Amino acid sequence: MEERLKYSLLRDATDNQNVWSRQEKRLWFCTLILGTTTLYSTRTTMPLLVPAVASERKWNKTDSGTILSSFFWGYTLTQVLGGYFSDRIGGQRVMLAAAIGWSLITFWMPNIILMAPKSISWGIPFIVVVRIINGACQGVHFPSMISITSQNLCSSERASFFSMLTCGSAFGTLLTGILGSVILDYFGWPSVFRVIGFLGLVWTLFLRYYTMSSDRSRVVNVQCPKLAHHESAVPWLRFLRRSSLWACVIAHACEMNCFFVILSWLPTYFHDSFPTAKGWLVNMIWFALPPCTVLGKVLTDALVARNWSLTAVRKIVQSVCFASQNLALLLMCHATDFSVHIICMTIIIGGSGFHNNGVTVNPQDLSPTYSGSVFGLMNTMGAVPGFLGVYLAGYILELTQSWTVVFTTCIVINFFGWIVFTLFGSADVIQ
Repeated sequence: MEERLKYSLLRDATDNQNVWSRQEKRLWFCTLILGTTTLYSTRTTMPLLVPAVASERKWNKTDSGTILSSFFWGYTLTQVLGGYFSDRIGGQRVMLAAAIGWSLITFWMPNIILMAPKSISWGIPFIVVVRIINGACQGVHFPSMISITSQNLCSSERASFFSMLTCGSAFGTLLTGILGSVILDYFGWPSVFRVIGFLGLVWTLFLRYYTMSSDRSRVVNVQCPKLAHHESAVPWLRFLRRSSLWACVIAHACEMNCFFVILSWLPTYFHDSFPTAKGWLVNMIWFALPPCTVLGKVLTDALVARNWSLTAVRKIVQSVCFASQNLALLLMCHATDFSVHIICMTIIIGGSGFHNNGVTVNPQDLSPTYSGSVFGLMNTMGAVPGFLGVYLAGYILELTQSWTVVFTTCIVINFFGWIVFTLFGSADVIQ
């Protein structure tokens, strides 16, 4: 404590170092990446279990698509609000309250599904409402996280720190895919919800009683300007008039369409196309996301070190994402071999790692001050394809029984986002 106090007092008023000490950065990094892991683990539990639950509960593809996509209906509702309140009262408080909700809903989901009658008259809508609430709880996580990092890190560290935290999405999906598949085979689908929901509750307790308690004992630098929560209103008109914001929003929405369709329908796709494929093997594709995220960070740092403009760097990294995903999707439209499809899916997931270093961190470029609110707006639009795209995929499959049509739609949407961000994207600060 004395050493930390001495360190704080010795820093002069012009010191631009981050508010977090090295130890605090490590603690919060571990906490947030574990939180993102458990978040995605609970999020991907339903997609993993849909084939088993649908078979037992007599759901067709449209029913499954409606239930899967309904999560994103709620997810869109709380993005901007989550960012706004995180910027004002602290992202850790918003994140904690939401984590209690999505953990408990996941834990109780077997009861909710079994309570709903097989009759479609109100059984499906009942599950849909619960899924909407679950999505609303999870919708504040990323805006809260980007608000926390923006308020506690210096500008040179924010983008790389946040992009590495997004690797938790792959770890969580892997956790559900591997652990969930084993539990499903030996104990049935209700146990998967129980175990994953319990892990969420454990992380929530860790956040509340360890990380946040440690944060309260922080020694604040008495001379350096304090990074306070902003009380002024977000200048939305100024943001909404800038083409760079809309380029960021549109590109994110287009890539999220591809990501969420794959995330939600991947187990069903391999179940239908390659029935003998092992679930744990299919989920190995998610191992591609963390190294590709690191590779995207290395590419970003290398280009910045060579004095490339940050705008050009963001566009190049994002182009790698869109180009790799579209080539893989195009190949999947024509390939029939299982190994080729696994490789293509791996490339698609790996492409999202470059997205995490491109458009995903762009809100911190555009507005370090209001990054939580700007990210919330971007992720709101990004979640729209989550319910429209996922539902549309289910409707297309019910109507045409063709995965090629689904993949072609993703290619067209990705290409549109690529063009828009290349022409109008920017990393210049708006506010």
